[in-house]
Amino acid sequence: MAVLAINGGEPIRSGKPYPGVGSAAGRTVGKEELANLEKVIESGMLNRSGGKFIPEVEEKFARHLGMKHCTASTSGTAAIHIAVGALNPSPGDEIITGPITDMGTVIPILAQNAIPVFGDLRRDNMGLDAEDVERRITERTRAIIPVHLCGNATDMDPLMELADKYNLCVIEDSSQAYGTLYKGKHVGTIGHMGTFSLQQSKHITSGDGGLTVTNDDELGDRMALFANKGWPHYGRGDRDYVMFGMNYRMTELQAAVVSAQIDKVDWVTGRRTEIGDRICEAVKDYPGIQVPSITEGGRHTYWFLGLLVDQEALGVSTSYLASALAKEGAPANAHYIGKPIFMYDLLRNKKIYGDTDFPFSLQSEDQQVRYEEGANPQTEQILDDLLQIPVNENYTDQDTEDIIKCFEKVFANLDELRESYKAQA
Repeated sequence: MAVLAINGGEPIRSGKPYPGVGSAAGRTVGKEELANLEKVIESGMLNRSGGKFIPEVEEKFARHLGMKHCTASTSGTAAIHIAVGALNPSPGDEIITGPITDMGTVIPILAQNAIPVFGDLRRDNMGLDAEDVERRITERTRAIIPVHLCGNATDMDPLMELADKYNLCVIEDSSQAYGTLYKGKHVGTIGHMGTFSLQQSKHITSGDGGLTVTNDDELGDRMALFANKGWPHYGRGDRDYVMFGMNYRMTELQAAVVSAQIDKVDWVTGRRTEIGDRICEAVKDYPGIQVPSITEGGRHTYWFLGLLVDQEALGVSTSYLASALAKEGAPANAHYIGKPIFMYDLLRNKKIYGDTDFPFSLQSEDQQVRYEEGANPQTEQILDDLLQIPVNENYTDQDTEDIIKCFEKVFANLDELRESYKAQA
């Protein structure tokens, strides 16, 4: 058997980068985006007022998802803030979300003076555990924000049942989940509102940008107002600020790129599904490896492939396995964000506004949220076990095959891997 590269052997792949891994080379942008940008520059209209691409993007993306309303904005964070702002929680209200996420999911909650509460996650799909969410619901709970991680869907039915039972709003954070299906439905279309990010690394991108969708007419109107300073006739009449809002207006330059990107989203997500499913099929029977669970009628679009490692059964840590795969030439990393989002000092210290504890001071003493180790034990274990394999639509068949071969070699030499792990421990 060949010696593992982590022990000095010849790697499966050396010196050849993977598209989209550590560079912008994997972004599917080109002549279509350039043609649209040229039209914007020639028009001289770079702002929403009088431009054509922003309304085109909103109509096109809503049609793509079968939704009635879409509001385009400046970032994925803005897209979530628009949804929370349209809901308009009172100071001290609580919003339950997932603890494996970017701070962009949490900032909008705090910006509306609401309190983020973090539900534990399920191991099979890394989505919110509805039973754990229910035990965290109080009389101050207003909404649930499930985060569809990695391109896989949260189990939405039990969360929607909770929403009906407790009269809550569900805002889907679909930033990592373009094209992801749950029982045949696009994620982002199942809750009361859905949000998407156009940040550089997402399935489609304009560098930064956001999209918020809904089928609710009242929420749709409020979303558009919140993104535009509460001004219903921006650029078309007298000033009339009818509600509090932010300036989250997407520019025509962003929208020109987004319009072309929407035309590519089905190919991008379809290709990623093909690649990710192929890798999962190849590694699913390896000892200590758990591939993502996909609901019947669902589709995973692999923003990245998240594999869970049973470290005890495997006999090596997730970090060491990632290192062994990386030495063979696979794009492998361990642990994603490292720890639950609430364990970072910004939230643990509860100092959001100056030296005050606001809005946390609005909670009664017996209902104070706990941002501390052990608050979400399943999530902590998931992050400790998580092996991250980047996926990109521009991978060639050889790129995919090389990743699979790296796994084959490492798992064919498990005894050697375990011995070297013990020696360095």
